[in-house]
Amino acid sequence: MSDTRERFPGLRQWVLAHPILTFPLIYLGWAYLFWTPLLLSESSVWSFPNILWFLIGGASPLIAGLGLAVFTGGKAQLLDLTQRLIDWRRIPTSWWLVILLFWLAFDLAMAGLAVLIGVTNLPLDVNWSLFSNPGMLLFLVLLSFVFPAIEEIGLRGYYLDTLLQRLGPTTAGLINGTVWAIWHAPFVWFPGYYANTTFNPELYWWLPMIVCTTVLITHVYNSTGGSIIAVLVFHGMMNFTGEMLGISSDMYPFLLSGYAVLALLLLVFWSKNRVPDQS
Repeated sequence: MSDTRERFPGLRQWVLAHPILTFPLIYLGWAYLFWTPLLLSESSVWSFPNILWFLIGGASPLIAGLGLAVFTGGKAQLLDLTQRLIDWRRIPTSWWLVILLFWLAFDLAMAGLAVLIGVTNLPLDVNWSLFSNPGMLLFLVLLSFVFPAIEEIGLRGYYLDTLLQRLGPTTAGLINGTVWAIWHAPFVWFPGYYANTTFNPELYWWLPMIVCTTVLITHVYNSTGGSIIAVLVFHGMMNFTGEMLGISSDMYPFLLSGYAVLALLLLVFWSKNRVPDQS
């Protein structure tokens, strides 16, 4: 690992001098390079060879995060990432409850509010059949937790951590969320990507929701000592809970208002309490 760093001293110096810019360049550049064939295809993303391009491009957060960790910090930084990924003991019990139950409580509360104020009469359609269909359940678990694992190691474990070492949580969270939203934008055009889910996003509400979600994730990250597994499970529970509850498509623009209120409250909290940067 040290040989790689010593072989390209000029490049390493540039990367160290531009930590906020380097990750998005690799993260977005790699993904869009391999996803371009999908955007030009009329076949399902899950068909061959489209699924191959999708998976290779989708590995960009892991490639960018691990690659930069090794290139800039060597074995020590790689071990730090690993420890924060597997050490569940650094997460307080109270935060485990938040991580596992927050999205269920939030989605149910927003569904009740939607009915109360007349947004929709059918905010949810609980998908009980998931638990009698092993194939569908496995697909949902994969979509909910395995893909986020690839995202969170690089996007939060490396990049958010890098941002928090230099910026406050507000700026760090907003930059991290904006980059994440740009990465997700092509998903709405991937043929058949959401065919087996109840989720059908539109950019005007989905991208702001991703940024707001990142503000929440930043708070979880800071409150659990930079735990990658904490934000991974939090992210996965958001996906899994939404699919299990069968959130109506009419609900998502309304849900954005709830996300925005929570994010705004956190931004105000950080501003008043001057939450220290993660180091």
